[in-house]
Amino acid sequence: MATEFRHEYKYICSASQLTVQEKRLERLLSPDKHAGARGTYLIRSVYFDTPDNACYYENEDGVDPRSKYRIRIYNCSDKRITLERKVKCRGMTHKDSGRLSREMCEMMLRGKIPDVTDDMSPALANMLTDMKLKAMRPAVIVQYERRPFTHSAGNVRVTLDFRISSSQSFDRFFDPEMPARQILANGSGVLEVKWDQFIPSYIKDQLQTEGLQWTSFSKYYLCRKYNNHGGALI
Repeated sequence: MATEFRHEYKYICSASQLTVQEKRLERLLSPDKHAGARGTYLIRSVYFDTPDNACYYENEDGVDPRSKYRIRIYNCSDKRITLERKVKCRGMTHKDSGRLSREMCEMMLRGKIPDVTDDMSPALANMLTDMKLKAMRPAVIVQYERRPFTHSAGNVRVTLDFRISSSQSFDRFFDPEMPARQILANGSGVLEVKWDQFIPSYIKDQLQTEGLQWTSFSKYYLCRKYNNHGGALI
């Protein structure tokens, strides 16, 4: 279970800005070892919210601290299914997580929260209890392609996320052909910069984030705001 907080800065980038950042990162950092031959992988997460949309409005209002729950998979595979609780406090984040079986995941996608059992990790047991007490249910699926880079100094991780899209086809969560709708202008994406205690100055200088649009909103918030109903919250 994660106990330390990390810095996390996010910037919305145009297509040309993403290209510039990608070229700089290729010279500075190493590709993530988990990325495929193209240096990318697909992330798909289903986020949960309460009946009164507490997570959405906490993000919109900048409540601090705040947390949200999600189930995450990679490349539409069920080999690694993770339930995560992400906490944000004073601009920093940490995550608690637990592994899920596909059976348990599909149960939650149908709006059912599994009972806590003795063999569960404390992180997973606590998350399921919290979700049940708050009557949380699936709210939106967030999907995007990620190109990740890493550096050992400061545990720096820089990612370029593009083709960010939303869906509410919860019954097709593992389907590679799941219908989804892009939420940003064509070619645009998000640059995320994460580190522990420090980020090397030469990396910070080369990123040159001046002129980029910093955002405090999560991809979860943006996908719920700009959904298939023209911005109406569902």
